[in-house]
Amino acid sequence: MSEQRASGKEPRTGRPERSDFGRRVAARRQELGLTRDEVAARAGAAAGYIRYVEEHPALPDVGLLLRVAGALETTVTDLCGGNADLPPGLGEAAYHPELVALDEAQCRARLSTHGVGRVSVTTEAGPAIIPVNYSVIDDAVVFRTAPDAAPATASGTKVAFEVDHIDEAMSQGWSVLVVGMAQQVTNPETIGRLVAEAHSKPWAGGDREVWIRIEPEHITGRLIQVR
Repeated sequence: MSEQRASGKEPRTGRPERSDFGRRVAARRQELGLTRDEVAARAGAAAGYIRYVEEHPALPDVGLLLRVAGALETTVTDLCGGNADLPPGLGEAAYHPELVALDEAQCRARLSTHGVGRVSVTTEAGPAIIPVNYSVIDDAVVFRTAPDAAPATASGTKVAFEVDHIDEAMSQGWSVLVVGMAQQVTNPETIGRLVAEAHSKPWAGGDREVWIRIEPEHITGRLIQVR
């Protein structure tokens, strides 16, 4: 047995560790449902470059960094983690901001297929807003949780579910609100399909096998943009 194995450490594979920047690029690309080639085409980069960025500790020059952020419909600050430990909205309002109502199609496009949203629940301690990893399957919002976790109390009640995106640098952003009945999914066949089609597992980890489905009754949204 080698010294590494005797100490309980795994031997190095020789593959460079990814940077936080690379992980954010990969996560955002997957969130948008894009391939690496599609991102490269949008950014005007070589086809293999996005893969290199995602898998190696690399940081593009400023020009390419801006193009990659644009291709991923996000900001350089977000990709570099500049706002990782700060709540959004610290910046000043932009000049001539305009608040625009989004129609249902625009809301559904922003709700997209998966991400992180917040669900309203009523607990013994009072109302609470809980972040959850969600997917959109069959036009409904679904998420998984633990049977004793707060999000599980949503089952059998009408809830509000919200997602948003904030561009701190430009003082712009949007939010989408879904209102509908939440029900626990109990059919084994349906649960198997949800497991197969969901894009990600809960970030909180652990045994979270309770599936909650929110059937939208109303979908509304707002966009703050600069005129």
